[in-house]
Amino acid sequence: MARPRWHRIPLPQGSRSGRLWDRSVALWATLNLVLVGFDLTYVPLRTFWLQRNLYPIPSVPLVVPLTVLPDITPWVDPIKGIEPHRETSAYLRQFRALDAAMTPGPGQGPATSTPNPAQRALLQRQVEATLQMIDTNPFQASGASGTLEKIKGRLRQRANLDSAKQSAAALLSPAWMASHPWSQERRFWNEQVLPLVATNYWRSIDENGRPTDHFWRIDLLLFQSVFALDILLRAVRLRRRLPGLSWRDAFLRRWIDLPLLLPFWRWLRLAPVLERLQTSGLISIEPLRAVVSRGVVALLAVELFEVLALQLLDGLQQLIRSPRWPARIRSLRSHQTVVNYEQRELVELIRIWAPLLLVQVAPRLAPELEGVLGHALQQSLQSAIVPAPLRQLQPLLEVEKGFSRQLAGGVVDSLLDLTRSTGTRLGRRDDEQLALLQRFVDRFWEELAMALESGPALERSQALLCTLIEEVKRTYLRQISRAGVGVLIEELDQIIVQGERPPESLTPPPGA
Repeated sequence: MARPRWHRIPLPQGSRSGRLWDRSVALWATLNLVLVGFDLTYVPLRTFWLQRNLYPIPSVPLVVPLTVLPDITPWVDPIKGIEPHRETSAYLRQFRALDAAMTPGPGQGPATSTPNPAQRALLQRQVEATLQMIDTNPFQASGASGTLEKIKGRLRQRANLDSAKQSAAALLSPAWMASHPWSQERRFWNEQVLPLVATNYWRSIDENGRPTDHFWRIDLLLFQSVFALDILLRAVRLRRRLPGLSWRDAFLRRWIDLPLLLPFWRWLRLAPVLERLQTSGLISIEPLRAVVSRGVVALLAVELFEVLALQLLDGLQQLIRSPRWPARIRSLRSHQTVVNYEQRELVELIRIWAPLLLVQVAPRLAPELEGVLGHALQQSLQSAIVPAPLRQLQPLLEVEKGFSRQLAGGVVDSLLDLTRSTGTRLGRRDDEQLALLQRFVDRFWEELAMALESGPALERSQALLCTLIEEVKRTYLRQISRAGVGVLIEELDQIIVQGERPPESLTPPPGA
C-alpha cells in the first residue's frame, strides 16, 4: 500500500553538529512549552496539586487519590507569590488544638461523652471562628468563593439544618458531642471540611498592581537566552547561504520565532515549537496540517469558487455586451497587437502548426479519410446513378462499393499530396509567404468585424452568449453548491495516493 505524502518525514539538511543543535533546541523548546502550560494552569489547578485528588464526576463524592504525584506547592507557591491565608491558617491551628484536647492521649482512659470546661471553651471558640469565616469569606481574595459554599453545604447536610451558621453551632455544641463520639466527628471535619479550608491562599501584588509572578526570571535565564542565541545562529547560517541578504531581512525571515522571545502571550509558542520539531525531523505535523487545511477548504472552497466564477462570468458578460465588440475583434490585427515586426505571434503559430498538421498528422489519417469519403460517394452513387430496381443485385453493389473505394482513395491521395507540398512550403522561411499570411489574418479579422457591424448578427450573438453564460451561472454554480467539496477532496486524495504508488512493472515480486 502506498504511503501518503505526509508520512514521509523530511530529513534535516546541514552538518551533523548543526542537526544535533537544532534537535536539542527543539527538545528544549518543547520542555519550555510544557513548563509554560504548567505555569499558566497552576493557579486554577492549585487545589489539585495541593491535595492530589481527582474528582471524575463533580456532583458525586467519588475521589481518586493520586498520591504518586509529589507535593510541588512548597516550591511553586513562592514563584507565584502565594502564601497561606492568615485567617484560614489560624482556623486550622485552632481546630488542631481542639482535636488534641478532645482526643485522649496515650495512657489516658477513653474519651468521655460529656466535654469538660476546657473542651467546652475550645468548642465555643471553634464555633466563633467558623461563624467568622462564613461572615468574612476569606476565600473571596483568591477567587474561590465556591469553596466556602461547599463547606456551608456540607455543614448543613451533616446537621440536617437549613442554616450553615446554625449547623456549625449545632455540630460543635456539647449536646451534639454527648450523642456523637469525637472519633466520628473528627473524621468528618478532617475529610470533608478542613481540606477545603486548607486550599485557601493569599497572593501578593507587585508594584504594577498585578499578582506576583517570578516565572519570567526562570524563563529568561534558562530558555529565552537559548532561543535568542539559536535565532542569531540561524540568521548567521542564512546569511552564509545568501551573502547579499541583510541582517534585517535575515531576522525577518525567522518571524515565526518571535513568540519565543515575548514575555506575554506565551501560549503562542506552540507555533514555533511545532515548526522546530518539524524542521529538525523529530516529528511530522503534515497529517495535522492536512486535516486543518481540509476543514478550511471544506468551509471556504465552495464560497470562494462561486465568487470567483461569478465575477469571471459577469466580466465576460460585460465584455460581450459592450458595443465596442467589433472594435475589439478588429484590434486583433497584427499591426495593432505586435510591437516588433519580427514577432508576429499568430503568423508564426500558423507557420509552425500548418506543416505539423498537413505533413505529419494528415497522412496518418488517410485510412479514416478514405473510409468516410468512400461511404459518402457510395451513398451518392446509390441515390443518383443506380436505379431503384437494380439496387437489390449484390454483384452490382459490390462493384459500386469497389468503385467508390478506388475513387475515394484517389481523391485522398491527391489531397494528401497537395497538403504535403503545401505544408512543406509553409514550413520554409519565406518573406512573401509571411506577408500573404499576414494579409490573410488581418483581412479575416477586418471582414468579421465589418460583418458584425453591418448586420443583426452582433446583437443576436450578444444576446445568445449572455443567455448561455446566465444559464451556466444558474445551473453549474448551483450544482457545485449542492455537491459540496467533500467528494472533490476524496477524489484528490485518491489521485495523490495513486500518483505516488510505484508502477506494477517496477514492484518487486513477493519474496524477492
